[in-house]
Amino acid sequence: MRAFFLALSALALSGCETLAYYGQAVSGHLALMASARPLEQVETDPALKDRLRLAGEIRDFASCELGLPDSGSYRSYADLGRPYAVWNVVAAPEFSLQPVQSCFAFAGCVSYRGFYDQAAAQRHAAALRGAGNDVVVYGVPAYSTLGWFDDPLLSTFIGYADADLARLMFHELAHQLLYVKGDSTFNESFAVVVEREGVRRWLAARGREAERPRDSSVQVAAVRARLEALYRTRLAPQAMRERKRAELEALRPWLASLKGFEEQEPNNALVASLATYTDLLPEFERFLQEAQGDLPKFYARAKQFASERSTPDPSSAQRP
Repeated sequence: MRAFFLALSALALSGCETLAYYGQAVSGHLALMASARPLEQVETDPALKDRLRLAGEIRDFASCELGLPDSGSYRSYADLGRPYAVWNVVAAPEFSLQPVQSCFAFAGCVSYRGFYDQAAAQRHAAALRGAGNDVVVYGVPAYSTLGWFDDPLLSTFIGYADADLARLMFHELAHQLLYVKGDSTFNESFAVVVEREGVRRWLAARGREAERPRDSSVQVAAVRARLEALYRTRLAPQAMRERKRAELEALRPWLASLKGFEEQEPNNALVASLATYTDLLPEFERFLQEAQGDLPKFYARAKQFASERSTPDPSSAQRP
């Protein structure tokens, strides 16, 4: 569930393809927002009412217990009539795990492009494949507008299991608290640590610790490390392809159990996409441990870390 802030102007960029992309982004987002209704105005069946009530409790917990922004987000509901809010397209070269970047006027550079129409996403993916890239297209149930809009609860995720619903909401609200332009790995890794700690506390407060989701990021990290080592070798292309295929096969059973990725073909783009959410987890987990669970201290350290990542190291500058 990436931070997918939509720039509302294409004036900073040029080109027909870029203008078309911005056009679908603006119209898609405005249509989504127009369909949102305040929770008290939603007339629906008792089952959905119960889910909305639970979401309201999770929303209050996020602000009162986790210190996440007490904004208008998740105080309304929208039925989209489709399985996902957007479809993300991620690409990476055949022998690299560095994702192809897309840059936007306000959100900076990110490692994906999001589309409100699945067919449009597939057309963009086909063009990237034609250029020789590994490509993955996957549905995203929610995205964050970083506080610029009041993000609604959506039909695409309201039916999630309780812990998964809490996880998603905590993750997207974390983006409103801290977002670094042009640093997808920082943003997603930070939000993952916030969601995990938030779910742990939310479940503990309800005596439901056994429902805590399983962490499987170690397996992805191991495959990624082996692929990076492989791509640094001087193997002939065909030999490297065979080794690459063997490494990626290790992910197939795991993907079969991952919601939204069950039928994905493992490739560099998929590994790069998953790595965006995990690369900086050790650092953020260490910050949380050093703060002894004090979330305001953790958030302050994360903001300091953001500044450190954006400040050039003087020792690395070239000397005349």
